[in-house]
Amino acid sequence: MHIRDLPYSDPGDPDVRSGPRFLLWLGRNQIRGQLKSLSWGLLHQCALAGLPLAVGFAVQSVIDRSAGRLALSGGLIAVLGALIAVGDTMLHRTAVTNWITAAARVQQLLARKTAELGSALTRRVAAGEVVAVSTGDVEKIGWFVEALSRFAAAAAALVLICVGLVLYLPSLGVLVALSVPVLALAVLPLLPRATRRADVQREKAGKATELASDTVAGLRVLRGIGGEELFLGRYRRASQEVRKAAVRSARMWSLISAIQVLLPGVLLISLVTYGATLARDGKIGVGQLVTVYSAATLLLFPLRHFEEIAMAYSFSRPSAQRAVRVLSLSRVARPSTVDAVPSGDLYDPATGLMAPEGLFTAVVCGDPDEAGRLADRLGGHAQPAVAREGEAEEAAAPALPSVLLGGVPLDELELDAARTAVLVQDKDPVLLSGTLRELLDVPSSGRVAAADALSAAQCGDVLDALAQASVDADGDPMNTRITERGRSLSGGQRQRLALARSLVTDPEALVLDEPTSAVDSHTEARVAQGIKALRKDRTTVAFASSPLLLDLADRVALVHDGTVAAVGTHRDLLRDEPRYRAVVTRETDDEIAAAAPGTNEDIDAIDTIEEIEERA
Repeated sequence: MHIRDLPYSDPGDPDVRSGPRFLLWLGRNQIRGQLKSLSWGLLHQCALAGLPLAVGFAVQSVIDRSAGRLALSGGLIAVLGALIAVGDTMLHRTAVTNWITAAARVQQLLARKTAELGSALTRRVAAGEVVAVSTGDVEKIGWFVEALSRFAAAAAALVLICVGLVLYLPSLGVLVALSVPVLALAVLPLLPRATRRADVQREKAGKATELASDTVAGLRVLRGIGGEELFLGRYRRASQEVRKAAVRSARMWSLISAIQVLLPGVLLISLVTYGATLARDGKIGVGQLVTVYSAATLLLFPLRHFEEIAMAYSFSRPSAQRAVRVLSLSRVARPSTVDAVPSGDLYDPATGLMAPEGLFTAVVCGDPDEAGRLADRLGGHAQPAVAREGEAEEAAAPALPSVLLGGVPLDELELDAARTAVLVQDKDPVLLSGTLRELLDVPSSGRVAAADALSAAQCGDVLDALAQASVDADGDPMNTRITERGRSLSGGQRQRLALARSLVTDPEALVLDEPTSAVDSHTEARVAQGIKALRKDRTTVAFASSPLLLDLADRVALVHDGTVAAVGTHRDLLRDEPRYRAVVTRETDDEIAAAAPGTNEDIDAIDTIEEIEERA
């Protein structure tokens, strides 16, 4: 795999049973790249190992006053230098390629999982953790994959050098061969502690990233309520905790580095002392001593790769584990058995919610979180409940039945078919950066034009503002660029543009979670009328508590404690259902008790419904 060939046509099906298994899977999928890197690494390391022999040969030829052997050794050194240069260059090239391609594979897997889960992803995994995985963790995983082949080449070179020294000069070669395993394994007792400290640092860094992400996302609101300094203070404290954890981790790694400097130094001193004694006694030649000493000195270079691979693994293992937590999430409970996009009534067996085909159904939930979960379920994101941290896995609730569209379970549809069938607009939709034309250029049925969707979503003032905001758009708001997440727009403008994008797609069933929560009542009424008119004879479900929108719905369902408690029109439910009236009119418990069904208070409520809507 070459960098120019990225992205992958298919990043593959990862092994998400554990972090180490995921790393192993990445390595297996890069076997050709790993073998290339290993080959160039062996060339580089073996050329380095040959230098001491050539230098010793040159020294001995000078002592023996042999010009021919000196010239031969000079030529050998030149060849070895060229091989070292070529091997090092290609090793770096192939190793970095392994790094980048591994990181790209992980990012593609994360992007695919994000597209598969949609808004359900951040409900099941913290946003900060997703950010940490897709940025810093991807680099650490790539680092381990890249370092693996270099470590294998270094280990092979160590074995070859030790065997060569034992055969070349047993009296000193045995000493080096026995010392190398000690040098390589001396830091192993410290690695678990270093790994634990690195894990603590990663965990604290992930929490700080999550806090920073939440703070930035809500900065405008925080400034409005005067809570900016409070959250910035929390981030400062979290940042200091990360710094302290990083210092503790660095101390352990510095101790490991010190040991890997100290022990080889002791080996070299011992080797020189013992070798000088043998040379003085005439048992070995000076050239042989120089050869063994130079080889032992060069052993320090491949030994460094043992520290690096340990460091890379300790950093990448928790990163891989976090990636696995995201990649192990799944939308589909069973293999696909349906190819065509179904149509018909949208029905949730778990709550009893029915959205008849072609009608505008409004859903009222007293709990906003329950509304969000139900909206996700209607989009086909039904999942078994997961046990919380510290609870036994058996404590998790069983899987809920899938939502049905025209009698077909959504979790039996392919992802593309499910998205074509049902589209869910989250309560806080995200606008990607780009022009307005690019924003509305989404997969769609082709039956709804962008202009009609913008008109239905009451985006006239938004278009005027965009046309005035950019001089490069030639007065055409469709060519005006929208900043990241639409931060240059107000909350109501972002919400209406996101609604227009959803209307353009024209799915079989459109699910809207509080589509008018950020606009004023006058605009809200017109938006509700626009949605109903544009989605005529199409299935639409809107989670809302605004009387202006509820009064336009063909039918309204009240969901209480996870089940549908009542179904009817807005006016009928307002008159006959106290729990519904409590949510819609914000009545207190005392007011609910005082207004029983059939009393004059209910009649008054019906007669003055316009006043209730105006007050709401």
